[in-house]
Amino acid sequence: MTSDRIAAIVGVAESDLGYTPGKTVLQLQAQAAKAALAEAGFTKDDVDAVFTAGNWAWAPNLMLAEYLGIQPKFTDGTNIGGSSFEAHVGHAMAGIKAGLFDVALITYGSTQKSNRGRMAMSPYVTLTEQFERWCGLPTPVGAYAMAAMRHMHQYGTTSEQLAEIAVATRKWATMNEKAMMRDPITIDDVLNSRWIAEPLHLLDCCLVTDGGGAVVVASKQAAARAKTKPVWILGHGETHTHNSIVNMPDLTVTGARESGRKAFEMAGIGHHEIDVAEIYDSFTITVLLTLEALGFCQFGEGGAFVSGGRTAPGGDFPMNTNGGGLSYCHPGMYGIYLLIEAARQLRGECGDRQVADAKIALVNGTGGVLSSTSTVILGRD
Repeated sequence: MTSDRIAAIVGVAESDLGYTPGKTVLQLQAQAAKAALAEAGFTKDDVDAVFTAGNWAWAPNLMLAEYLGIQPKFTDGTNIGGSSFEAHVGHAMAGIKAGLFDVALITYGSTQKSNRGRMAMSPYVTLTEQFERWCGLPTPVGAYAMAAMRHMHQYGTTSEQLAEIAVATRKWATMNEKAMMRDPITIDDVLNSRWIAEPLHLLDCCLVTDGGGAVVVASKQAAARAKTKPVWILGHGETHTHNSIVNMPDLTVTGARESGRKAFEMAGIGHHEIDVAEIYDSFTITVLLTLEALGFCQFGEGGAFVSGGRTAPGGDFPMNTNGGGLSYCHPGMYGIYLLIEAARQLRGECGDRQVADAKIALVNGTGGVLSSTSTVILGRD
């Protein structure tokens, strides 16, 4: 990108995480938003674009802006599941390039753990989902289990290889004081944890937590007055391929094949230049499928790619360095935390888990039942 209308992440923050029965979704978002803006050296009066997503209100942008006292001149409520926030970053970059605004606030919040009642199955389903839920397929884990079983059948992938992903992310989590699960685990621990939906065990599955997060995106001009080092948005791509799992074109190929290609093309870099990867890990199979679709390995080779601690601390492919949705937190739509961790890694703020001299990060969100993907490539220089 050669235009002066380029964009950077200049502030990131989480809210309280874990179990927050005393806070509402809006309070968690406001807590994170205030902290992210303060980190950037901005206030709510600097914000001229608001982006948010969630399943907690019919018009979350309206409620959030009112709660924060912001009247934006641009608003985006795109909701494509857990990849929404990577999409928001791309949309914010496009809006800044077009001169529509200068400072965008992206937020998310969820009380899915402390308010489990709202997570009960809806009394209605979409047209296509009627053939899944009433036949007993658990949502969403059943869809991911189908994809895992297909990958195993087609390529010989093993449960041990999936377990490698969970073990590696837990190793990163042991170095993150904010992570919900920090006790080390082994491959045997994963394989001996109870079935959730075969072939996925309990430790193949993400956590259920409360939490909020916020990201501040600014134009080059606005970023020049921020207190933080800018993390530049180099590339972005997004797509969605289906809604219900029965309509997924290929259970082993996600839309990251397209979103990743677009992001790499826009950034003008190659896979070998990625120093750290933050990959949505709703389930271990999500990571394996995403790595293949992004082109870090060939289709069918994901199991071998993640084996031997390759993605763990000390490995040659640092991934999910905060502990991921498997061990750090997962308040329903995890994508915003991928962006938060990537920004901190590129700013060199991660302490014991810091990836040495990280200059370029790839973030990939996945939403629905492997339905949507959005890829963002970030750089510190």
